[in-house]
Amino acid sequence: MGHHVHVRLSQGLSVSENGELIEHSACRCGATFTKVFDARGGEPEPES
Repeated sequence: MGHHVHVRLSQGLSVSENGELIEHSACRCGATFTKVFDARGGEPEPES
């Protein structure tokens, strides 16, 4: 039996009220991912 590997397909971008860039993606299995980029040029926050 094989292992599942999440393939993140882009679902779009948005901007929070605080000006952060939010990247939305999902795997075909139904798992969803969100990555937040700090508007001040910092590193991405941990994924949720």
